[in-house]
Amino acid sequence: MKRILDCHGSDFAAMKGQDLKASIRAAEGRTLLSELIVRFPSPFEDVSLPEVARSFGADLLLLNLFDVNRPRISGLPVEEGEEVVRLAKRFTGRPVGVNLEPVDPDPSMMEKQIPISAGRTLNPDSLRKVKELGFDFVCLTGNPKTGVTNDAILRGIRLAREWLGEELMIIAGKMHAAGTSEGWTEEEVVESADRFAEAGADVVLIPAPGTVPGLDVPLLRRAAEAVHRRGGLIMAAVGTSQEGADAETVRTIALESKKAGADIFHLGDAGLLGMAPPENLFAASVALRGKRHTYRRMASSVLR
Repeated sequence: MKRILDCHGSDFAAMKGQDLKASIRAAEGRTLLSELIVRFPSPFEDVSLPEVARSFGADLLLLNLFDVNRPRISGLPVEEGEEVVRLAKRFTGRPVGVNLEPVDPDPSMMEKQIPISAGRTLNPDSLRKVKELGFDFVCLTGNPKTGVTNDAILRGIRLAREWLGEELMIIAGKMHAAGTSEGWTEEEVVESADRFAEAGADVVLIPAPGTVPGLDVPLLRRAAEAVHRRGGLIMAAVGTSQEGADAETVRTIALESKKAGADIFHLGDAGLLGMAPPENLFAASVALRGKRHTYRRMASSVLR
């Protein structure tokens, strides 16, 4: 199995979920994921955000606020319809995933809960559509004020595994509270991470050090060790708008995440309209794997 930083479009096209997981593991913390909101008009006119993120070093592309019942990726030659995900994969040569939100029917909220469409919510129909649209992985997480809880994520992992089998990689976890009263104590973080991995998540998502109060390198390290013992991977997520901070801040968080045992480093969709600033993707990529691999990633043709 090739390390993900050595893979090209033809390699990804032949991969299923467990192959992708093994490829990420082999890269030893040098995998960069960019989360993108692709329903708005692209700030780069006729170039889509997935193409821009790929060109600045992203290995994995994650679509947020994407309604699987109304597929749309702005900036592609064809922006709407059943083929937009496959078109984005062809244009970028990268695995593409989608957020589905396991909303708790009765969450304890700190903020007023906002409703979301069925096509953004985790349910059997949305999981079926994920497969039909050609996604490579799914991320079970919550946006602000949606009322996604850890218990709902746990149930969602089992549902996703039932519908997706081993065909798609499953990422699960929270990068912020999603409006609920759930906190970030050491016990809560480690226990939730362990439960998610035990339930079948391939990758457990945890806030990167310094992105939520109290979550530091030792705590992420404990959670990573628990997940790794169960054969899972860890994704350290920057989902609190710090992806739009200065490059030095992003570089520091990336290195702290790798110190703590993260297999994937995530940058969220804040900064420009729908993505982290491209220079921050570049800064994170250089910090995680140096200029040689970063430039190879940026320059390799999607036709390889």
